[in-house]
Amino acid sequence: MISDIRFPRRDVLDPEAGLELALRVRSAAPHMPVLLQSTDRKFQPRAAELGASFTDKNSRTLMQDLRNFLLHNLGFGEFIFRLPDGTEVGRASDLPSLARLVREIPEECLRFHAESNHFSNWLMARTEFELAALIRPRTVSDFKDLSELRDYLAGAVSEAYERSQATVISDFSRRQFSSATVFTRLSGGAMGGKARGLAFINALLDRYRVKRQFEGVRITVPKSATVGTETFDQFLDSNRLRPLITRDVEDEEIERAFLAAKLPRQVNRDLASFLELVRYPLAVRSSSLLEDFHGQPFAGIYQTYMIPNNHRSLKVRLQQLANAIKLVYASTYSKIAKRYLEATDHYIEEEKMGVVLQQLVGGQYGDRFYPNFSGVARSYNFYPFGKVRPEDGVVCVALGLGKSVVEGEEMLMFSPAHPQSLPQFATTKDALANSQRRFYALDLRCSGSSGDDIRGACLGKLGLEVAEADGTLAPVGSVYSPENDAIYDGISRPGPRLVTFAHVLKSGIFPLAEIVKLLLRLGRRGMASPVEIEFAVNLDARPMEFGVLQIRPIIADETLEGIVINERDKDRAICFSPRTMGNGAFRGLHDIIYVKPDRFDPAQSRKIAAEIGIMNAHLQKEGRRYILIGPGRWGSADPWLGIPVTWNQVSSAQVIAETSLQGFTITPSQGTHFFQNLTSFRIGYLTVNPTTGGGFVDWDWLAAEDAAEDTGFLRRLHLPDPVEVRLDGRSRQGVIFKPETSG
Repeated sequence: MISDIRFPRRDVLDPEAGLELALRVRSAAPHMPVLLQSTDRKFQPRAAELGASFTDKNSRTLMQDLRNFLLHNLGFGEFIFRLPDGTEVGRASDLPSLARLVREIPEECLRFHAESNHFSNWLMARTEFELAALIRPRTVSDFKDLSELRDYLAGAVSEAYERSQATVISDFSRRQFSSATVFTRLSGGAMGGKARGLAFINALLDRYRVKRQFEGVRITVPKSATVGTETFDQFLDSNRLRPLITRDVEDEEIERAFLAAKLPRQVNRDLASFLELVRYPLAVRSSSLLEDFHGQPFAGIYQTYMIPNNHRSLKVRLQQLANAIKLVYASTYSKIAKRYLEATDHYIEEEKMGVVLQQLVGGQYGDRFYPNFSGVARSYNFYPFGKVRPEDGVVCVALGLGKSVVEGEEMLMFSPAHPQSLPQFATTKDALANSQRRFYALDLRCSGSSGDDIRGACLGKLGLEVAEADGTLAPVGSVYSPENDAIYDGISRPGPRLVTFAHVLKSGIFPLAEIVKLLLRLGRRGMASPVEIEFAVNLDARPMEFGVLQIRPIIADETLEGIVINERDKDRAICFSPRTMGNGAFRGLHDIIYVKPDRFDPAQSRKIAAEIGIMNAHLQKEGRRYILIGPGRWGSADPWLGIPVTWNQVSSAQVIAETSLQGFTITPSQGTHFFQNLTSFRIGYLTVNPTTGGGFVDWDWLAAEDAAEDTGFLRRLHLPDPVEVRLDGRSRQGVIFKPETSG
């Protein structure tokens, strides 16, 4: 309170009204800071008797006196620790120094400031309103002794500081770098979409206080540093790379040129300083302006590289990191990225690349580093089964690093609303066919100092026997018993090992389904759209760690057109599927590319992908969309699970059908980057599995039509009359019709 001593009281000028007001205020709030002003200095002793400050209104230092009152009494300056007699014993300028001094000051000093509410006043002045409100109601008598009070105050302040740093994006400073800081900015410019998403989900976790909501589990966003788009522009300009990126050159030529170029000198110095403080493995991730954008999320179009960051030489570690950053930059101009941009409303000149340096979630096992499991969770399920609804979401999860999931390799799928319902494992035969056999881990022996190392040599694909020796298979493994054709949870028995996640989904050793449900609900609410979350889990940490690696919007058109498919439609169908993704009618399609079922060989799937890419480029040049039909999981990085096409090899496809063949049945994956891009461009997707009554393809009709091209593995039909495709998003049925004039 700041008051004159003389002012009107009941319409009569009272020469001592301020003294009476101060007395009443002191009676109600004994520790309220009070400043009395007057032109008459005789009131100064009277003010002192009330414990109030006094200032002479005629003083030449009036403004300085007022400033000192605010600084010393309202917390706008440093917190000055004093003994009751006024002796100064220390000063705190921020929350960390306040917590440290609270633990060190004499007991009489602690009691003096606590009884006077000095701590809450100072915190209020520094806008720490929540912490101030927490501390203010507590009195010294609430604690059994001053030691307990000291622990309470220091703990509350430290926790508040860690929480505040968790949502702050601070500019990197070697002197001020803190282990509590989640986000650090190493250079200027925009952070890019991936970093924006991480900052968003981190703030969301803090706002809803979910980071420690599950007992024994810490939900986190791994520590991250961002290299802004300003560095990307400087890199291109200082190395004169812009003429190269405007030409149609091979990806390898761009990579060689970028690796030979130099990062800006200041960024190189900051990276070196950063690495001096950080010794954990890093994921070097793309974060472009357009990435994870509503409408076109650019999933998997740009590159991520993982580096051990453990070499004894800082020079080698710096070279390792610089190479990874430059290869991420190079991926901006890859053929996949260019074809993707051509399919959107954007131009390559609009794109700028930021980079996120993210701490890897996981643990070290000998010369390997990996999480117990990783996965992708979606708040919308395009292939619901049984009692599962689309809005229940879906989770794809695998032992080890998440490369298995995002590239369409072996994994486990379940709905977080029905975590024990696993259609992939409906029978023991299904379990043996679909269970994960190998997993990805970071090889800590990899120096990563060359471009070849960074491109993939640092990642190893290992067998389950390695995970069993590391102790990471036990929480997620089961055993198949050939003697009685049964699967037993756990790995204590002899027999083939399977990755079933039984102890996680049934025994509850980790609340995976509950955490995913909560995060998907919060993400959907925050982004106002369905979302996809990438995550990794470390069961060996204490507390166990659930790391949120990325969040992005997904395109799920939940406003369904009135498409009707009946039994008679099957009679006119080239292809019928009871499991489709998408809704609507696609007309005017004259071209069909299909893999000849009698010639398909999984060992030749990479060659087939290359041939599809050539046909796709031809049709794209002519502006023609087409239907693609073939076996297995399209876009899988594992050629034994399907045809490993990349986005640029199928960019003009309007409708894609995946089929099963004799001895080749694959469950469709919803966790892949390839799948995310299909949904973004609203490409119709049909799954056909005749052996289980799941639709059909009229291969005889396709074979009877004249081929415009035939490569041996592939046939391309160019039909004079157009083909129509109808997808009913409500019933999940889809039909590719024969042309009207077809017999």
